Amino acid sequence: MASEIDELRQLFTGQPRPTSWAERRQRMDDICAIDPPPEDVTFTAFDIAGLPAEWSLAPGSDETRVLLYFHGGGYCSGSIRSHRAMVGALGKQAGIRTLAIGYRLAPEYPYPAALDDALAAWRFLRSQGYAPEAIAIGGDSAGGNLTLATLIALREAGEAMPAAAWLVSPWTDLTMSGATLDSKAAVDPLISRDYLNGLAQAFLAGRDARDPAVSPLFADLSRLPPTLVQVGSSEGLLDDAVGIARALGAAEVPVVLEVWPQMIHAWMVWAARLADGRAGLAGAAGWLRAQFALRTG
Repeated sequence: MASEIDELRQLFTGQPRPTSWAERRQRMDDICAIDPPPEDVTFTAFDIAGLPAEWSLAPGSDETRVLLYFHGGGYCSGSIRSHRAMVGALGKQAGIRTLAIGYRLAPEYPYPAALDDALAAWRFLRSQGYAPEAIAIGGDSAGGNLTLATLIALREAGEAMPAAAWLVSPWTDLTMSGATLDSKAAVDPLISRDYLNGLAQAFLAGRDARDPAVSPLFADLSRLPPTLVQVGSSEGLLDDAVGIARALGAAEVPVVLEVWPQMIHAWMVWAARLADGRAGLAGAAGWLRAQFALRTG
């Protein structure tokens, strides 16, 4: 009898990987949004000076606390739609509001377009009266990279840090030096070295992949907020996640690293069909609640 994770792998490998950017984006939206979001969560679409954005709020949630979420997709794919179910479920379980944005994608908009959009979303929340300690920032894969880039930019600008950061399967090293890109290649149905190289080239547009601005593994991580890192043991980016947790800890940042056995890249996107996806979200929700309580009482 096939396990839940094996059935999910079959879903990904049943069709050849698309080649054009348009096909890749459509495929990611379709495969990530295969399950609907929670029925009792209200989603409200709007824009921030032309930047697509979406609130989510479940009944009884605290509107004064918010998670700003950046979707994954290698900076070239992904959308508000692709991650709606995951973001809505997290907000519901944490009892907070969420804000997801559709930041600009490469290759049409390489670095630093996504970072500019992320900072615009942060400024929007601040303009709406949210204090830094009432905001958490999170993201998966490239969205984890963008989360760290945003935090570093805020620190460099002298701004107060948010309450917490949540990194799911983060892509932190665009030089692709992690050994697990090769050692996990046979069990990771989503991520491969060649695939990531293509995404990195589109995003970097000639920029050095070792630049800390694009590879936060090599950045000064001091004075960042408490961070939760969640990663699957069966994904190529395992070393990226372990490496950034080690680097955060070395920089005296409070960090929790969770490695989930047999889980694949960004497995919590498919929490509706994975018990460990639901458990991972529940754990993240509890951790975020605790961090908000520490900062805001």
